Amino acid sequence: MTSLSINEKIGIKISILRKKLNYSQEKLAELADLSKNSISTIERGKSKPGIETLDRIARALNIELKELVDVSGIDL
Repeated sequence: MTSLSINEKIGIKISILRKKLNYSQEKLAELADLSKNSISTIERGKSKPGIETLDRIARALNIELKELVDVSGIDL
């Protein structure tokens, strides 16, 4: 069993939070001033988003950055 990387965990959390708000990837991208491809890549854990990008996503999700990066509950 392999453990998830921090990028994969953050991606999963973004996806969960986005879906709770009924936002499409396009909607979240628009609110965060990012491309849909960027959101998709981040959600799949295939990129290493910088702190500014994560902050923009957190703001778009109406949460604080610290809440976004707290992935203690994400384990599959």
